[in-house]
Amino acid sequence: MQSYSVLIIEDDVEYARFIVSHLQEAGFTAETVATGTEMFHRLERHSYDCYIVDLNLPDEDGIVLIRRLRALSNAPVLVLSGRSGIDDKLASFDLGAEDYITKPVDPRELVMRLNAILKRIDDSGVTTDIVLYCGDFVLDHSRHEAHGNDGRYIGFSPSEFALIWTLAQADGKVMSREDLIDALPALEGPVTSRAVDNLVSRVRRKLAKDAIQTISNAGYKCGWTVVHPT
Repeated sequence: MQSYSVLIIEDDVEYARFIVSHLQEAGFTAETVATGTEMFHRLERHSYDCYIVDLNLPDEDGIVLIRRLRALSNAPVLVLSGRSGIDDKLASFDLGAEDYITKPVDPRELVMRLNAILKRIDDSGVTTDIVLYCGDFVLDHSRHEAHGNDGRYIGFSPSEFALIWTLAQADGKVMSREDLIDALPALEGPVTSRAVDNLVSRVRRKLAKDAIQTISNAGYKCGWTVVHPT
């Protein structure tokens, strides 16, 4: 039987240990962090099959965290939170969360829902190693790199890749600096308007100047045609 890895982002240490214990008994490999910052540091070294996210964290609202996590991973996200409002649920699902559970939860139900999520993904043949065809390049999410028709491979830092991936997934939509600040993980220092501009310059140097278009008084958009694999 495959052992799935789960990262739990939960600031209540005792509750996190309780969840980890039950997931490990059910055969999962489970780890926990207490803040969004810790999560991003962990993701610099590891990837996981699934994420369980609390919305009330000391350094980051969970809704924003899900958006930033989506720039780094396509692995399923399950929200486990004391917040029961419909707006939080709709926002979580809109950002790509697969499930939303309101605390408290019987750990047996949590295990059942995790297994159902992971089984759906396995049965559909969807993997977390997604690629996008962007201009003459293929963006490889699993490796944080691009490779071109000429055989050239280009590596990116996590923040550089998150920027071009986020713009490519926007399907031609212009994203303001504020949108990108919300979407990008703060892996290499605080994400500010100046940091966004610096990332854009770095990505352009690695790909091409027209890979990212500057839209006056609006922000940035992907300058190349993007094709999603079928």
